[in-house]
Amino acid sequence: MSTTIVRAACPHDCPDTCALLVTVKDGVATEVKGDPDHPTTAGVLCTKVSRYTERTYHKDRLLYPMRRVGAKGEGKFERISWEQAIATIADRLGAIALRDPQAILPYSFAGTMGLVQTESMAGRFFNRLGASQLERTICSSAGGVGYRYTVGARIGTDLEHVQHAKLIVIWGGNPIASNLHFWTRVQAAKRNGARIIAIDPYRSLTAEKCHRHIALLPGTDAALALGMMHVLIGEDLLDHDYIARHTLGFEQLKQRVQQWTPQHTAEVCGITSAEVTALAREYAAAALAGEGAMIRANYGLQRVRGGGMAARNIACLPALVGAWRHAAGGMQLSTSDSFVRDNAALSRPDLAARHGRAARTINMSTIGDELLKPASAEFGPRIEALIVYNSNPVAVAPESAKVARGFAREDLFTVVLEHFQTDTADYADIVLPATTQLEHVDVHSAYGHVYMMANNAAIAPLGEAKPNTEFFRLLAAAMGFDEECFGHSDEQIAAVAFDRDHPRSAGYDWELLKQKGWQRLAMPDAPFAEGGFATPSGKCEFYSAQMLAAGLDPLPAYIAPYESALSNPDLALKYPLAMISPPARNFLNSSFVNVQSLRDTEGEPRLDMHPVDAGARAIAEGDMVRIFNDRGSMQARVRVTDKARIGLVVGLSIWWKKFAADGKNVNEVTSQRLTDMGNAPTFYDVLVQVEKLERA
Repeated sequence: MSTTIVRAACPHDCPDTCALLVTVKDGVATEVKGDPDHPTTAGVLCTKVSRYTERTYHKDRLLYPMRRVGAKGEGKFERISWEQAIATIADRLGAIALRDPQAILPYSFAGTMGLVQTESMAGRFFNRLGASQLERTICSSAGGVGYRYTVGARIGTDLEHVQHAKLIVIWGGNPIASNLHFWTRVQAAKRNGARIIAIDPYRSLTAEKCHRHIALLPGTDAALALGMMHVLIGEDLLDHDYIARHTLGFEQLKQRVQQWTPQHTAEVCGITSAEVTALAREYAAAALAGEGAMIRANYGLQRVRGGGMAARNIACLPALVGAWRHAAGGMQLSTSDSFVRDNAALSRPDLAARHGRAARTINMSTIGDELLKPASAEFGPRIEALIVYNSNPVAVAPESAKVARGFAREDLFTVVLEHFQTDTADYADIVLPATTQLEHVDVHSAYGHVYMMANNAAIAPLGEAKPNTEFFRLLAAAMGFDEECFGHSDEQIAAVAFDRDHPRSAGYDWELLKQKGWQRLAMPDAPFAEGGFATPSGKCEFYSAQMLAAGLDPLPAYIAPYESALSNPDLALKYPLAMISPPARNFLNSSFVNVQSLRDTEGEPRLDMHPVDAGARAIAEGDMVRIFNDRGSMQARVRVTDKARIGLVVGLSIWWKKFAADGKNVNEVTSQRLTDMGNAPTFYDVLVQVEKLERA
């Protein structure tokens, strides 16, 4: 029996991007473990990825190309060959492209985070074709834009120093479920005497284990940050030297936050003024004592109308108290911009130049509306073809009823590359089997640490599954694209993924990386200890001329949610409950929902509801309820719990619709409205009503 250990990397949309060791016996992957030598993984994997062989060898894996034989949405298919599939797709796309290639749209996101299997060969293909471009905003773009306006780049506190912090504020996240290796460091800091504070409308698994939990109303994080700034400035809890040397616009900020008294902040946030004051004082005390005061902001806080501004306001706090001076201080929203990817080499945007025009851009977060739009001078051609890979939009995109209607169009030609027959695959005309991470080559950056990561193929592709890159190579050849770049192998693409001339990734060598599995970027321990922000001024910009030029308020501000009692009282009379839908612990977006052992652990779609709200509606523990608003409805089983604050209901997500009793999920009630900046979705900016379902 031949046994080998293959170095790999977790592909999923998680900040941890773990280093994996895959045991292969006679060509079969038998175990996936965390690499004990990788400093951030440290041999530990989450429950989901530790069962990755169960996913790869799942009985429902798609292994052959298929063609639809039933109605769209029914999920009825017949097997065809790859040759038939490629010929059919090339013929359909070719005919559409003769009229206007912009009628063709890719739809993809982070089903894999690898730089090879995401937008390398796919990007080359769509650029050469002249297709519409996809604005990929569905996760983190609002917060990323707000953070960049303030700090200049998505660079922040290094995970490897977190255990040395003396105060950690976990703001808008649940790392036990979605950032396990950060949580491990938090626990170490806690054992070293650190205070841990959670800011979250919901008492999550993480919040339960913190010293303090501040349960503010959804969409009010920006207001809380303004209230903290009021206290810090009003009580002179400031690092004046850091402010003078490394910030811009302090005097304007000082004027702006005067109105955000603890009392006013408390009224907006639905908390007490004492909580606002105590939080600001405790945060400043740690930082001004020269100890690590760290904010871990996550993406939940930016999925509301003012989400970009919320991330911006929070990013101002470390500069006021000099928290960036300490390696364990400052803030982490993302480490993405620490990596210098060579996007020009990966996706070859130069190929689009042959069309002599900039392609239109379609926002993935409004795909429901976009698919239903007719051709017009303003919109351009109607979307006639959709190629979906690394995503499951029928389950994950907002205002799901419209998304499903769009996908159900008989005149829409849809191709889906997938591992499983997802809700989206049910609507496809052609379904193609994609490889999993164990079956292809890839290279990864990360957004929670600073290591470049290699993924070696551990096993041969199952059945007739092919990597995304191979599909686009075959399709490019069938459509007569003869540029040399369409012949590049996955290894060749991986070799040019990072800018080897940049100081942070200097000497990047794919051959060496895939042997070791990971390589640390050349990043300082405390990136902004002496300023050096990546903003136009080189300073942390409390006042941003870039924002002013973009038509935004140049100073920190509060932008109320679209849907709340304060901003829309008439709507709140009709739909009085705010709803958020953070990730279920055993799912990752819509990935892993079909893994039976993980779905069994989650049970069924559930809605957490405070006893006061449940009692007012005669709802008891275990009742089935209908959650609804003007956009749609869904059903779930209630858990009556004070984990949800009064006025809030929480539906842990994202379930595939086909596994729900009513064939629906939480995105029936979410809207396609976009955030203040970054054109991102407002998943947590939702009002609903809940009623008990009477059943025999």
